[in-house]
Amino acid sequence: MGRLFYVQIMNHKLYQSWALGQQTGFEQIQGTRGQIFFENSKESQGSVGTGLIENLAINKDKWLVAAQPKQIKDKVAFAKVLGSAIGTSEEFILSKLEKGDSYVIIKKDLPDNQVSAIKKLKLDGLSLENTPGRYYPEGSMAAQTVGFLGAGGQGQYGIEGYYDPVLQGKEGMQEQGKGLNSVDSTSLANLNGSDLYVTLDYNIQFQAEELLKEEKVKDDIDSGQIIVMKSDSGRILALANYPSFNLNDYSKENNLGIFQDTIVQKLFEPGSVFKPFTMAMALQEGKVTPDTKFIDSGFVKIGPDTVYNFDHEKYGLQTMSGILEKSINTGAVFLSSLIPHSTFISYLNKLGFNNKTGVDLQGEVVSQNTLLKTGSAFGFATASFGQGIEMTPIQLIRAFSVFANNGKMVKPFIVEKIAHGSDQQVKQNVVSDQIISPQTVSEVNKMMINVVERGFGDGAKIPGYYLAGKTGTAQVPFENKKGYYLDKTIQSFIGFGPALKPQFLILVKLDNPKVPKSALSAVPLFKKLAQYIINYWQIPPDYAVASTSSQSTGH
Repeated sequence: MGRLFYVQIMNHKLYQSWALGQQTGFEQIQGTRGQIFFENSKESQGSVGTGLIENLAINKDKWLVAAQPKQIKDKVAFAKVLGSAIGTSEEFILSKLEKGDSYVIIKKDLPDNQVSAIKKLKLDGLSLENTPGRYYPEGSMAAQTVGFLGAGGQGQYGIEGYYDPVLQGKEGMQEQGKGLNSVDSTSLANLNGSDLYVTLDYNIQFQAEELLKEEKVKDDIDSGQIIVMKSDSGRILALANYPSFNLNDYSKENNLGIFQDTIVQKLFEPGSVFKPFTMAMALQEGKVTPDTKFIDSGFVKIGPDTVYNFDHEKYGLQTMSGILEKSINTGAVFLSSLIPHSTFISYLNKLGFNNKTGVDLQGEVVSQNTLLKTGSAFGFATASFGQGIEMTPIQLIRAFSVFANNGKMVKPFIVEKIAHGSDQQVKQNVVSDQIISPQTVSEVNKMMINVVERGFGDGAKIPGYYLAGKTGTAQVPFENKKGYYLDKTIQSFIGFGPALKPQFLILVKLDNPKVPKSALSAVPLFKKLAQYIINYWQIPPDYAVASTSSQSTGH
């Protein structure tokens, strides 16, 4: 009795700890990486309805088969049986076995049918191993936007890179019981990374990418980008890049530059799509009114330099609307001559051209336009029509949202919800203070409607709807010296619709299409995509369309 009292009462904790030590063990565990989804949201009249949820990035184990040559008695027989199971020649497997003594990898990324076949084999020295991997069900869709999981387990480029700390699973210790009353004291779910839900609309993204592929065939573009954004919130509905690549085979790409997202990581000179900003500055500062007249002589001299219109055209007497309709370079110079340089720079700052948009994608770049800030009168003159000033496509569409959002600018974003179990964090829209007045917005928008109705952008016109937009053909500067290529251009069109109640904002940018300089190859793409969105969202028309027999066929 005394001995029993000593064991059970006096040394109870000692013997209990010994028992637990025999029954319990600990191992280090890693939570799984969060997954990426985009919601096929159908928008109508500005409201968002949840549709099908598609996978952009999911976790999928990757299998490899390896061998321990020292444990294999008959290597020829081993190679024959294994080769049949994995569709690999006996010679190849034998060459692998001869190179290693202790461990060699025979084949990686095994498909499911080969994994099943290997599991049925009973071969000494055979090893079937799996490791956590990343799989992208849509392959090349939105590749630069999504990014990929690198070999070191780190997210690279796009969403994978920007949100890597959020997606990463955490490390922890898991208690594992060995007896009947074993207990798992750590919930693995708490270690898992968060899931992301992006703003991209599957159908609009697909349509935008198809249009760029078609344009490659039609006009042999070097590259191209399309952005579709909700102008009142900054929700990005499509970010399309051409060329693209298969995320599941990124390691096979020789051109590492293809991983860069041109939309946020490459600067360009926008050309004439910048002219509405110059017009807005002059109107906002009270330097002109829509009725102000301007006489175009085809050129304007600024010190020793001369600015010409495109193709040296001469337009004569024009209104302010005519400057945008006919995209008159000298008209933009006239407007900028009325604005002090400091005021011009101030508007650039307000419109965000000198700072990052803050879009949630890895590697966003920005130009401070330093040369313009310290430049000559000629530098400000050319900046008025979008040359000698540089920006990214995402900066351009963010700034253009002031025209589609009554003078306020929105912040573009790509991830709208972060989910970790039952906890959810929903992104809030960010809208700037008033940058230009509603009256100025209205006046500029009327001019941009005229660009589509009767100006150079009339190829974007959709019967029954008023659209507002601006064409652009920009020269391409040399990379390492002053001057511009004579045989390269960037063609673009940016606009929104319906113009009187904007619901979508689209930028189409084509890099060096092989077309005559007078061609406007970005305009048809804008029209096709705008028409698609109008039909997709079932947006009612602004006005009734006359019957085919009586409809005007004028230019």
